[in-house]
Amino acid sequence: MKNLIASTFLAIAGIATAATAEAGEIWRAGGFEQPESALVDAANKRIVVSNIVGNPGEADGNGYLSLLSLDGKVISRHWVDGMDAPKGMAIAGGKLYAADITKVRVVDLASGKLVSTIDVPGAVFLNDMTADASGKVYFTDMLADTIYRIDGDKPELFIKDALLASPNGVFADGARLIVASWGKGIKPDFSTAAPGGLLAVDLASKKVTPLPGAQNFADLDGVVAIGDTIYATAYMTGTLYRYKGGAAPEAIATFKPGSADIGTDGNSTIYVPLMNEGAVAALKLD
Repeated sequence: MKNLIASTFLAIAGIATAATAEAGEIWRAGGFEQPESALVDAANKRIVVSNIVGNPGEADGNGYLSLLSLDGKVISRHWVDGMDAPKGMAIAGGKLYAADITKVRVVDLASGKLVSTIDVPGAVFLNDMTADASGKVYFTDMLADTIYRIDGDKPELFIKDALLASPNGVFADGARLIVASWGKGIKPDFSTAAPGGLLAVDLASKKVTPLPGAQNFADLDGVVAIGDTIYATAYMTGTLYRYKGGAAPEAIATFKPGSADIGTDGNSTIYVPLMNEGAVAALKLD
């Protein structure tokens, strides 16, 4: 989200601030072009990074995917070309799926070839993606309060609900999706009338439930879960939050504005794409 106006007000009651650093940076890799998402490809021991390269809503053909090693070395700067403004990604069935404005790009993980493009009728601004244990892929439409699902190669509307409040990040967590909401009343400069928070969507009933203590505290972007702890970024302030057990979200790391769709190894490391700095940072959690 290039050229966003980072003018949000962070002095919101109820947010805990860590007294000491809770996440230490272990490496930082640079040279990317508006990196929006960092996804761990565990089977191949690497990280896939999406590069927007320009206006995040413009179909300009400039976008591409890069590969990083787990220790921050560039494996391939231009692993997959031919995209527009790729953002969130998911892996299922030997394929990588990337949200690209109003389309989903499908890449063969083994060869790195772009094998197909899935049009999503009615899509406005596709953002983050995730895959559940059965291989179904879910992805958000931030400007339409919508989550779609792909089962096979056909997209379908999974849920459309104003409670999603500009859903950005999404992460499959057992029988639910965890959603990071950007906020209500989103404006052209991506500021909001009210900040977002964390939500859960039941995969069976599709019921949307605000997570207790984690509402209306920040314009959230990426989200992951490690065990029973949820981590989420706030793009406008560059803050990484930790949330657990209904307690107030806790700020555990702060970057410059532009922290986007985070990834994790599922253990103790989080990878943070820093869009405005052209970098990806790896954080080791205490």
